[in-house]
Amino acid sequence: MPGEVAWWRPLFLIALMPIGVLSNAEGDALNTLRQSLIDSSNVLQSWDPTLVNPCTWFHVTCNNENSVIRVDLGNAGLSGSLVPQLGVLTKLQYLELYSNNISGTIPKELGNITALVSLDLYQNNFTGPIPDSLGQLSNLRFLRLNNNSLTGPIPVSLTTISGLQVLDLSYNKLSGDVPTNGSFSLFTPISFLGNNDLCGAVVGKQCPGQPPFPPPPPFTPPPPQTPNGASANKQQTTSTGAIAGGVAAGAALLFAAPAIGFAWWRRRRPIEAFFDVPAEEDPEVHLGQLKRFSLRELQVASDNFNNRNILGRGGFGKVYKGRLADGTLVAIKRLKEERSPGGELQFQTEVEMISMAVHRNLLRLRGFCMTPTERLLVYPYMPNGSVASRLRERVDGEPALSWRTRKQIALGAARGLSYLHDHCDPKIIHRDVKAANILLDEEFEAVVGDFGLAKLMDYKDTHVTTAVRGTIGHIAPEYLSTGKSSEKTDVFGFGIMLLELITGQRAFDLARLANDDDVMLLDWVKGLLRERKVDLLVDPDLKQNYDQKEVEELIQVALLCTQGSPLDRPKMGDVVRMLEGDGLAERWEEWQKVEVVRNQDLDLPPHRTSEWIVDSTDNLHAVELSGPR
Repeated sequence: MPGEVAWWRPLFLIALMPIGVLSNAEGDALNTLRQSLIDSSNVLQSWDPTLVNPCTWFHVTCNNENSVIRVDLGNAGLSGSLVPQLGVLTKLQYLELYSNNISGTIPKELGNITALVSLDLYQNNFTGPIPDSLGQLSNLRFLRLNNNSLTGPIPVSLTTISGLQVLDLSYNKLSGDVPTNGSFSLFTPISFLGNNDLCGAVVGKQCPGQPPFPPPPPFTPPPPQTPNGASANKQQTTSTGAIAGGVAAGAALLFAAPAIGFAWWRRRRPIEAFFDVPAEEDPEVHLGQLKRFSLRELQVASDNFNNRNILGRGGFGKVYKGRLADGTLVAIKRLKEERSPGGELQFQTEVEMISMAVHRNLLRLRGFCMTPTERLLVYPYMPNGSVASRLRERVDGEPALSWRTRKQIALGAARGLSYLHDHCDPKIIHRDVKAANILLDEEFEAVVGDFGLAKLMDYKDTHVTTAVRGTIGHIAPEYLSTGKSSEKTDVFGFGIMLLELITGQRAFDLARLANDDDVMLLDWVKGLLRERKVDLLVDPDLKQNYDQKEVEELIQVALLCTQGSPLDRPKMGDVVRMLEGDGLAERWEEWQKVEVVRNQDLDLPPHRTSEWIVDSTDNLHAVELSGPR
């Protein structure tokens, strides 16, 4: 009877509903963002609102609990506006929306994302004020809002973010007094350039209604020394303050010169590459905001560069583990190049340039030391060593890198290199990309090290790009033959590093000769691919705990990166997108078609599930297969 069966109808309807349309707050928020943005390049085409959660969408990264922790939409050709629903993403750590054409105001709801570490909205068309609610982001370390049209005062609440390391508000239309307290106490005019209506001591412009800046104290020359013991000692004591003041003033002028030069250059060409990094110790003795250590400090920290503290050796010198006076562990790189007269200023300039490259996947330069006979760089200590050491030099009890971690390392390293190439001006070419230069932090996140050192070590040379620096097996053919490097030489090295991650092998290993194998890793890999022995490529330490399809995709990316012609290799930005799952299939298919045209006399076997790689390597020219020897 109708009255007796009516109760089950709602349950029946619920049972028929597809699971995929169940609500997900984070997915709904991102879908609202998608609807508010104009996506002329279709970069958001994978954002399907009918899926259970957004973790499978391109440019979205989730943690193990399927919470969104990263949104990467920098330089994606987007316009439109942001939406207040973004405040729902409370676990989000990185919001990357730089270099688009997004307009409108910055939603105050972003202040609800208390886990946020990096907020990058620079080079857009944002208007209106900086939300005061951003001061609630207690975990924020990187705040870059430069090159927009933001108006109004700088919120005082931002000074309460104690961990803020990078601040760039330059080239907006901000006005009012620049705060100088809290976390703002260490930031310099570089952070506020291009805002003509800002005032205060930081920018050197008096605010209306405020008393004038006090004049600098007059310089009092020290009295002449006398040979008499007691009198001389007394005069020496009384003149110590004046001498120290003069030395400090001279040092400040000397070391501020490169920073002033950079600020003037950037004013002429506003680019986001220049960041203001607060000094962590002794801000009164620094280059820009970079700590200058005394040689004695580093000698004490490293036990006089004791061999027991050596972390590694390389083409640029030795790296020592050290402990500063406050207990902080650091890595001290002692450069070994011979010095040339007059190179000090250029060295300082290059050090300042390196320090301005700040990214989650780049090793941050903490400080430096320069004497007539020594050049040393100080970095944070990376507790998990390098990718190379974790692949091939594990100590007893250390587990092998899991496949998931290796994929994470590949993507992180790609993001770091992409930043050096596409978001530093002038761009920084690494010139020695390899597993040994990819370090691992506490969370096994990839941190690219040794960038900028190739040019730094060539500061005495007028043609710095002609000196071949790198490691055999990683050097691109054109770099080896001509000495000319470009970002595509880094792409080649990155492709070899991917093969190291997959195989666990060295890029160049004479031990492979014992099995009549190629000493070059790239040749060894291609040989196994021709023989259809993909399973023999994978690192045995993984013990079959990997995804076959993902291995094949990573090999595809590696082979695209290591093509013989630099023109055929993708850019690192494209590599990032391919590793995120966007565009690899299309690029691989396109490359195969090009190779078929080049080799029309070859009869290619039909594609099968695991033989896709064989076809491509069969098509490669001999010179492309061999690589540098």
